[in-house]
Amino acid sequence: MTDQAPAPQTDRPDIPGKPTSASRTTLSHIMTHNDTNLLGTVHGGVIMKLVDDAAGAVAGRHSGGPAVTASMDEMVFLEPVRVGDLVHVKAQVNWTGRTSMEVGVRVLAERWNESAPATQVGSAYLVFAAVDADGRPRRVPPVLPESERDKRRYQEAQIRRTHRLARRRAIMELREKRAAEGYED
Repeated sequence: MTDQAPAPQTDRPDIPGKPTSASRTTLSHIMTHNDTNLLGTVHGGVIMKLVDDAAGAVAGRHSGGPAVTASMDEMVFLEPVRVGDLVHVKAQVNWTGRTSMEVGVRVLAERWNESAPATQVGSAYLVFAAVDADGRPRRVPPVLPESERDKRRYQEAQIRRTHRLARRRAIMELREKRAAEGYED
């Protein structure tokens, strides 16, 4: 495999591409007792909402308008987050298709009672669809990877997309086969 990311899609000559840095953002939030689960750590759903908020901001910024969450491809929790931690959610567009885009998110926590640097506590990949005022898909600008890291993220996003589509296709084929055999779901 090459180190170079393939060129962004060129079937959109009327829509200029945007570099990854154009929409990259960080949201920060101090965790409170209202955010905790029964174990006394921050509830995963609270972190997931912050992830979706940051990813949505990036998707809207990149696409130049409304974008909706189509799927969360993966959410990984690496370490618990505690009350008092300052959580930073960093997001950027990794890949774009015609009307959709993958946003990668890293979640970091600064421990309120430690002087150590922020620790990565989670990561996620979300797919957003750009929509118009009527909720119909609209085209998005191609993303232009800038750094070697951006190029790697672009390539990895293409792999995740291929797997998502293959999984969806396999499930639909199985459902069709079961329906043809007379099984009801």
